[in-house]
Amino acid sequence: MIDKIKNVLEIKELRERIIFTLLMLALYRLGTHIPVPGVDTAALQHYFNAAGGALFNIYNLFSGGALGRLSVFALGIMPYISAAIIMQLLTAVIPTLERYQKEEGDYGRWKITQYTRYLTIGIAGFQSFALSLWISNLKTETGQALISENAIVFVLMTTVIVTTGTVFLMWVGEKITEFGIGNGISMLILASIVVSIPNAIIQSYELLRAGDLTVFQVGVALAIIIVVVAGIIYIQEAERRIPIQYARRNVGIGASTASYIPFKLNPAGVIPIIFAVALLMFPATIAQMFVEQSQIARMIVDYLSPQSYVYFIFYVGLIIFFAYFYTAILINPNDIADNLRKSGAFIPGIRAGSQTAEYLNHVLSRIVFPGSIFLASIAVLPMFLIKWLNVPFYFGGTSALIVVVVALDTLHQIEAHLAMKKYEGFLKRS
Repeated sequence: MIDKIKNVLEIKELRERIIFTLLMLALYRLGTHIPVPGVDTAALQHYFNAAGGALFNIYNLFSGGALGRLSVFALGIMPYISAAIIMQLLTAVIPTLERYQKEEGDYGRWKITQYTRYLTIGIAGFQSFALSLWISNLKTETGQALISENAIVFVLMTTVIVTTGTVFLMWVGEKITEFGIGNGISMLILASIVVSIPNAIIQSYELLRAGDLTVFQVGVALAIIIVVVAGIIYIQEAERRIPIQYARRNVGIGASTASYIPFKLNPAGVIPIIFAVALLMFPATIAQMFVEQSQIARMIVDYLSPQSYVYFIFYVGLIIFFAYFYTAILINPNDIADNLRKSGAFIPGIRAGSQTAEYLNHVLSRIVFPGSIFLASIAVLPMFLIKWLNVPFYFGGTSALIVVVVALDTLHQIEAHLAMKKYEGFLKRS
């Protein structure tokens, strides 16, 4: 392990990328502790702890605790994820966007990225306005307001600050992707989740000392964590290899070389869970701010609470849907079949062209289904742990899946850099 770390540090580009990523994540964590002016953060935190509920806990988890402090990054990166979901769905139904994605190359992808950024600003502005308006109407147990500013001034100021914070996080995520290690958005979510783990462990220990948790419950929870992490690694690394052959002609003599196409059992990674959470949190978060004024808002919050069966059904359904949807975006069987035909490759026993595309689509459909079921099973695991074991935070489940998958992807990128640099060094020595 020490030798591997030394190898990483010896490569200047890789070392600079890691340092840049750590600096950006440190900047993000610093911002989560800078509160918006004019609000009593202690009273707000007390209110959230007393009446926030499971919905608040989920959003606060993904924002790294920034929502509970009403910091400049209170909304986290979730508005950007919501915008990305909307753009992905619109790309599938609007011909112009579909042409941008498939036919326009870098320019088309740049246009879609620009639209996603604009949509992020709109969503963040709406959510921050609703959040600030809701907080401006909150009062403490003694009847005092949580804000010290004029309500109109506070709402306008908070809307601008929190929206700007979300846009800044979007920029940070893009810069990490470009100049750092790993996917920037995933790294921000990873950082948000990891910082909550020590506090959750302390809470569990205090509950154990107080007798609210038994040693058996803690042991079962730890065993489940180990099994879940091992299962995530196994499923994430599992792949179906489809053999292919490349026909070659050398001085009139026909020959062929064998290779394969690797299809991951879970091609979409952690994206389906992140998308499902973002899609369910968006209406629930808005409704949460109007529960005292509207019975409909109260009903929406109750139905979309993580403890409800309606939430459970929608959550599982959306995870399976996005697993197929995002896989279809990442992997196009028609393009693969066309590229194989142009390069003189073929799948043994399958005719090149449309039959190859149909075969690849059939294989993808069969491997994505168990992968999506696994994702859904891992995602809903926290609900049962909290209910049956009284565990105070999301052991396993969504948190573990995001942490493990993002960590694996980051390690793969580091290994790719190491392999590339060592290969270049070998050529220089020769």
